[in-house]
Amino acid sequence: MDVPRYKTALIVGAGEGISASLARLFAKEGLRIALAARHIESSARCAARPVRLPMPAMPPIPTKSSGCSARSSANSARPTWWSYNASARARGAFIDLVPADVAQAIAVSAFGGFLVAQQAVRRMLPHKHGAILFTGASASVKGYPQSAPFAMGKFALRGLAQSMARELAPQGIHVAHFVIDGGIRSTARTEPADRPDSMLDPDAIALSYWNVLRQPRTAWTWELELRPWVEKF
Repeated sequence: MDVPRYKTALIVGAGEGISASLARLFAKEGLRIALAARHIESSARCAARPVRLPMPAMPPIPTKSSGCSARSSANSARPTWWSYNASARARGAFIDLVPADVAQAIAVSAFGGFLVAQQAVRRMLPHKHGAILFTGASASVKGYPQSAPFAMGKFALRGLAQSMARELAPQGIHVAHFVIDGGIRSTARTEPADRPDSMLDPDAIALSYWNVLRQPRTAWTWELELRPWVEKF
């Protein structure tokens, strides 16, 4: 039973939380890591000992800022595993939403995922090997009040992942989408004492990503839902 092996990784939308946990775990497992972010400062906090690769030439993800930046070195390795974690929100009552803000949120959450994934697939197809993982949310499967733009973007990202998985799995590329259904623990956001483990541990999320990447091709997962015990189905 062959277990896929990945030597290099590109994490897009890098910052604290899931991205930082992914960077630390995968670096520990021996992968070389490239970090891409709209704000270069956020990627610097992703790993205690990051090993950085050059950014591939990609169209910038549409944002109100200057686009996607990356931390890199002179290393010329080709990323074989890509993760898209970027997202954006526009909150408010439906009738008060500003169309330009909605378009921006969808562009970052969904269209940016398309742009990144397209570039990744172009590099993977000649080798018939690679993996692309998309980070979704509760909003990927259920829209919440006053959060329509986020739901629109995350629903679209999920559809993109599903379509890609069906098209690209026969060509050796593993595409998976993760529904992160619940609050994520951080230094600024912890569980109340009477509800232990009621939030998702980002290190535990990263371990699930790693387990999916280690799946043999005979039993690939295209979607995985992760939730703490307090979340309702």
